[in-house]
Amino acid sequence: QVQLAESGGGLVQPGGSLRLSCAASGSIFRINRMGWYRQAPGKQRELVAAITRGGSTNYVDSVKGRFTISRDNAKNTVALQMNSLKPEDTAVYYCKAGLILVLGGLEYDYWGQGTQVTVSS
Repeated sequence: QVQLAESGGGLVQPGGSLRLSCAASGSIFRINRMGWYRQAPGKQRELVAAITRGGSTNYVDSVKGRFTISRDNAKNTVALQMNSLKPEDTAVYYCKAGLILVLGGLEYDYWGQGTQVTVSS
């Protein structure tokens, strides 16, 4: 069974740092684009950062210069280093990955279960 498992959320004071990790497990042929999304109460889910298999990245403007996304293709993992956190970063963070399960198969999006990040003094 293929799944994405996130870890690393929690409570942090403004200005602090957290590192989120996401590991894909199961029988997977290839992982293409991976990304982190977040959803705050009463708001739509938004893309925070994404990374291609080759390492190209993009970020939402509000986190540029503070967050860094990275991946390890050998370990099927993606991480989000979050620095200089602000109260407005508070949300549930979700990992998403485009997975191909077999050679020649179609790509499907898989989501993690989400991890809460709360930035508060």
